[in-house]
Amino acid sequence: MGDEADQRKPEELHADLPEDLPPEERESRDYSAPFRIMGSRGSAISSPDMREDFDSVRPVARLMMGAAHADGEYTAEEQETVRGLLCQLLGRQDLPLELEAELAAFDPGRFDLGSAVDEFHEQSNTTSRRMMELVRKVCDADATVALAEDNYMLGLALALSLTPREYLDLVVEERGGINGPIKRVQDVMLSSAALLIAGLPMLCIALAIKLTSPGPVFFRQRRYGRGGIEVGVLKFRSMRVQEDGARVQQASKQDPRVTPLGRFLRRSSLDELPQLINVLRGEMSMIGPRPHAVAHNEQYRRQIHEYMLRHKVKPGITGWAQVNGWRGETNTMRKMVYRVEHDLYYIRNWSLWLDVKILFLTVFGRKVRQNAY
Repeated sequence: MGDEADQRKPEELHADLPEDLPPEERESRDYSAPFRIMGSRGSAISSPDMREDFDSVRPVARLMMGAAHADGEYTAEEQETVRGLLCQLLGRQDLPLELEAELAAFDPGRFDLGSAVDEFHEQSNTTSRRMMELVRKVCDADATVALAEDNYMLGLALALSLTPREYLDLVVEERGGINGPIKRVQDVMLSSAALLIAGLPMLCIALAIKLTSPGPVFFRQRRYGRGGIEVGVLKFRSMRVQEDGARVQQASKQDPRVTPLGRFLRRSSLDELPQLINVLRGEMSMIGPRPHAVAHNEQYRRQIHEYMLRHKVKPGITGWAQVNGWRGETNTMRKMVYRVEHDLYYIRNWSLWLDVKILFLTVFGRKVRQNAY
């Protein structure tokens, strides 16, 4: 399956946009993304042919319930998502009592995916694709990424007779040994060597932070790691505030919260050096999708349909998105969509050579310095 993924780099799909196109116009342009990120094209529910009557929604409900129970746990978030999607499909505020009863009586032990899909064989591939998107939304309802849910999605795609191009953006197959021992050995060697080299500079930075502004040297922020598990990501403190709650404001240009020293640290990426400790602990990787604050994860996983697929691998200190210029503030949805596209490209096409290339571009590339403030 992995060999049939679209091998084009995300930036190659937008090469038709002129370099001097104003940012606001570039953001408003429609485009065809290889992974068809939902944030770039709206919800499947908005399509008129997905607003159905009660009888046609019942089999949809069974597929959603199968997805919700795929990992052996039916969470409150999944329950809320199933009910909300069904209400939108029916175009009403609450569910019919009969449908409520069917949801309550659902028995995952007796559920058979093949039989549940039989009613959809006469549907078009477009409708089947939209069905996959709805089911993916249920799988992403909580903040975890379960292998059982991905297996369910793959089984559903095959049962619906979809082609790989029609579902690969919804199911990510890990490429090679991206979560294997070779990648781990690489991380341990690189992080250990980097800590030895950067030890003295890190001590100097810590002293400078203490002397120039009140507060701790390190900022520890909760972010999601592989599988949606929370990780305390370390950074040198670069701001006067330490936000880690339900609302976290991203750093912006000329942000008054950033200290003078912090501005230099952020611009040069030196504030990220303590994350070498996270790598050594096995919580992060040297290269991978950049982790976001928990508050931002909760926001974007509801708005970008395939967002949580980033968590199939460990987050990284640097990544394919960052070396291609998609770093820093994501003040429009399109910017985050581009970032997720690049992250999924990296997961699908991982190799040691790609990691070497990203490390080289992190140090010597020009785009990695963009939007660093």
